Amino acid sequence: MLKNHDLVKLEELAGIKYELRPARTPDGKVAEGLHNAWIWLDNPSQYNSYTTEMVKSVILALRKASNDRTVNAIVLTAVGDKAFCTGGNTKEYAEYYAGNPQEYKQYMRLFNDMVTGLLLADKPVVCRANGMRVGGGQEMGMACDFTIAQDLARFGQAGPKHGSAPDGGATDFLPLFVGIENAMVGCTLCEPWSAHQAYRLGIVNELAPALVVDGKFVPNPLVITDRYLDEYGQIVHGAPKTGKELEAGKELLKRGKVDLSRLDEAVERICAKLLVTFPNCTMKTIGSLRKHKLHHWQLNAETSREWLGLNMMTEAKAGFQAFNSGPKDQREVDFVRLRQLLAEGRPWSDELIREISPQYKR
Repeated sequence: MLKNHDLVKLEELAGIKYELRPARTPDGKVAEGLHNAWIWLDNPSQYNSYTTEMVKSVILALRKASNDRTVNAIVLTAVGDKAFCTGGNTKEYAEYYAGNPQEYKQYMRLFNDMVTGLLLADKPVVCRANGMRVGGGQEMGMACDFTIAQDLARFGQAGPKHGSAPDGGATDFLPLFVGIENAMVGCTLCEPWSAHQAYRLGIVNELAPALVVDGKFVPNPLVITDRYLDEYGQIVHGAPKTGKELEAGKELLKRGKVDLSRLDEAVERICAKLLVTFPNCTMKTIGSLRKHKLHHWQLNAETSREWLGLNMMTEAKAGFQAFNSGPKDQREVDFVRLRQLLAEGRPWSDELIREISPQYKR
C-alpha cells in the first residue's frame, strides 16, 4: 500500500484550476499512466492577480503535483490571453492590508512559502507565460525552472510606482538573470520589457507567436523581428518599434486575433523533452541549479517580509489605495508633491496621503 504524502485532502482549490494532462513523448504519443500537472491561476477579470486564498491554493497544488508519482512536469500558467499574473490583488491590498502591517506580514509568509514551494518542487516547473508577467507574477515566473512565453507578453516590476519594493524575488533573481545594471533599471524604473527583450536578456527560454492575421501566425507587430518563424514555428526575436512603424503595428494588432495553440505546442514540447530523461538525475541537476536562486532568496526573504509589512503603514498604503481607487487615467500618487512634503519634514499621516492621492482630487 502506497502512503499518501499530501498535507490535506484537496476537495477544492480556491481561485485556481488543477488539471492533469496526459504526458506525451517527443513524437507525440501518449505515455500511458503519466501526466503533466497544469496549475492555472483563475482570476482573469483582475489580470490573474493572486488573492490570499489563491496563494494558499498554489502552495497546496504544488505539493500535490510534487507528491503525484505519475507527474512528469508542472506547468504554472493562467486563464486567458491577457495576463499570466500581475502580482498581488491590489483591491485586497488596498481594502484590507493597507494600514495593517501585522496582517500583511502573515500574508507575506504565505507568499514566501509559495515562492519557496516553486524553488523546492519535486518536479520541473515550466511557466507558461500566456500574457503579461508583472510584479509578483514576474517573481513567481522567475522562481520556475523554464519559461515559455507568447510573444505579445510583457515582463517587469511595478513596486516603486505603487508603493512597494520588488522584494518578493525580483531583487534576488533578476541580477542572476540579466546582470545588476539591467536589474537596477527593471526594478526601479518599472518600465516593462517586451517578450523579445526578455528573451534576449535570458528571462525566457522560448517564444511562440500568438497573433493570427488573415489566417497566418505573425510575430508581434509592435517589435522589429527578422520577419520569419523557425522550424518549430517559433519567433525570431527583435527590438521594439517606434514612430510610424509602431502605429502601423498597432493597427495590425487590432486586425488579428490571439491564438495560444503555438504556445501550448511549445510547452508540450519541453515537457516531452523532460520526459525522456532520468527523473532523479534531472531533479538533481535542477536542484543544483536552483541553489543559485535559493541562496539569494533565503538570504533576504524574512527581512524583506518584515519590511514589507511595516511599509503598509506608509508608502504601500498610499500606493495601493491610489491604484485601487484613483481615476482610470491617474492611478499613481503625486510623487513630486510627496517628496516636497517629506523634504518639509511632514510625517506620514492620513492627511499626507490625502494630499498626494488622485482619488481625493476629483
